[in-house]
Amino acid sequence: MLKQFVAVMPGTLGPALLIMCLSVMLNVGEGRDKPVSAHWRRWGFLIGMVAAVVFAGLRASAIINQRTFVNFPLLIVCVIVDVLTIALIAASHWIVTNWKRRPALMHIANGVAALCIALTVFYALPDVILQLTIWVEPGDPVFTSAMLLRALGFALGIAASVIIAAIFRTMRSTAVRPAFTFAVLAVLVILLWQHATALLQIIQVKVLLFPHTLFVFLAWSLNHNSWMIQAQAWVFIVPAVASVIAGFRMPMTGANEAVARTHRAFRRRAIVAAVWSLVAMIGVTVTLTLGVAEINKAPTLSPPEAYSLTKTTATIPFSQVEDGHLHRFEYKAKDGTVMRFIIIKKNGGAYGIGLDACDNCGDAGYYEKDGKIICKKCEVAINLATIGFKGGCNPVPLPYKTANGKITIQTADLDALSAHFK
Repeated sequence: MLKQFVAVMPGTLGPALLIMCLSVMLNVGEGRDKPVSAHWRRWGFLIGMVAAVVFAGLRASAIINQRTFVNFPLLIVCVIVDVLTIALIAASHWIVTNWKRRPALMHIANGVAALCIALTVFYALPDVILQLTIWVEPGDPVFTSAMLLRALGFALGIAASVIIAAIFRTMRSTAVRPAFTFAVLAVLVILLWQHATALLQIIQVKVLLFPHTLFVFLAWSLNHNSWMIQAQAWVFIVPAVASVIAGFRMPMTGANEAVARTHRAFRRRAIVAAVWSLVAMIGVTVTLTLGVAEINKAPTLSPPEAYSLTKTTATIPFSQVEDGHLHRFEYKAKDGTVMRFIIIKKNGGAYGIGLDACDNCGDAGYYEKDGKIICKKCEVAINLATIGFKGGCNPVPLPYKTANGKITIQTADLDALSAHFK
């Protein structure tokens, strides 16, 4: 569940914040007295969503296996539209105020905003939608507790992004407009930064000569993408603080009771909005630091077990390995190489025996999780029935004999395979 949440929330937070920011900055009031273009932003989201679903479906079915030919022109347009959106939001107060005098400019602003939303959603959401394809592990039944937990993590990731955007939106009525505008412009600049980084990454692959300065910028941006996502949330600390300051500057004395009640209500709303906004910012940070660290934490291999060893044979009794779990053993070859081998009793009663290494991933080793044997390096779940056979990510097979309630392995066979651990 945590893995799905951490994968989905960062991918949906940017589009959610963008939609919220543009909705607030280009809002002309409540009621029906709005320009017809006010609905274009909603259509931009719907079109972007449909396009993202279609694109994700084509990628999942391998009809499109190279997304660069779509993302390259898409990102060029994204960068251009991002710049236009930043310019329009910088002038949004002038555009929105008395918009009826300049309806064409209002339509242009909403049109650019709708295009920005559509492009951003189309670029960001396919990777999120593709998370749906890993809800069910190969060979597992469709409806399992693990699948339900993954579905819950997916849903919570989307819900968290929407809730965070909604929390920041509450400051629209309490924050000083310049402070909120600053936060919105910062969100858009970071979005432009992210799109430009992705575009440069594609260009860097396509061209032979790439300027060193741009390469340094690209490397830094790619390595600190999580910082960019966190920054999109933390920029709202500015309107949060501005809201609280504005609330405490309102006089509570010297005015009639009705005005005083209004000022007290404003102060309460400002404090509540600021507190919840701070909680949202901390939540984003925790997700992208502790959450990511937890799912990326490298599993540790279980310690090697004791067994009987002579100059010619290694002997392990059935009773030591008959529980159906992974058992790891260590052996020092004649050339001084420290080796590991594993034994597990398979469903049919036979034993799967091999090195704690494979031809594909080397000596990374295997670990047991939720009843599955998983390669530590590539995270592939190994079919228990194939352990002891060559191929793929299976453990390198190891000759052995079973008799008289014990497994016997010749040390000469182990010595001959020591190269797998060098």
